[in-house]
Amino acid sequence: MNWGFLHDLLSGVNKYSMGVGRIWVAVVFMFCLLVYVPAAENICKHEHDEFECNIKQPGCENVCFDHFFPVSHIRLWALQLIVVSTPSLLVVFHVAYGENREKHHNQQRYRNPGETDGGLLCTYLISLILKTGFEIVFLVLFYKLYNGFKIPHLVKCDIRPCPSTVDCYISKPTEKMIFLFFLVATSCLCIILNLSELSYLIFKYSLKCYLKRYMKKQQ
Repeated sequence: MNWGFLHDLLSGVNKYSMGVGRIWVAVVFMFCLLVYVPAAENICKHEHDEFECNIKQPGCENVCFDHFFPVSHIRLWALQLIVVSTPSLLVVFHVAYGENREKHHNQQRYRNPGETDGGLLCTYLISLILKTGFEIVFLVLFYKLYNGFKIPHLVKCDIRPCPSTVDCYISKPTEKMIFLFFLVATSCLCIILNLSELSYLIFKYSLKCYLKRYMKKQQ
């Protein structure tokens, strides 16, 4: 899978991020390049073929696998990365729109969301809220789909066309468990980073507004 579009998107928004926002971008890149490409794809590449049940009833293995793994971990995680990164487009579009309006002026309009006009700051805050919300939604989705954040070695299946309760064995459960814990930990880290940046920007903007009102009263 080619992640070049994600690189270009986050590189564009990185120029207008705070220090915490740049850390978030670095975490996403590290997660994509160091986990997904070399490790995660290999772990889950043949998960259906390596899922075995102790009975050869036609259709039994397929039904049991679909019941316990309705969506592949790796595909759901890839979807999470794409969805969570999408709100950054709001900042990119806002900057592009502003630069297009100011193209006849020889000045750089945007340097930092905390130091520019309220429009870009508002857009940046909305993108942070959306990214945090999506991270939480996908964590809940993972938990609901797989009945927690555990991958057992053995599952028991009694769904038709299986004639009785059969034992099914999951391939590489320990490796998948490590990957899943890393996924959850990274999502939690991204949530903390987004909330920290959101709190900082709101506090900074509120303080700035308060100081302006205070100065006006003094004058």
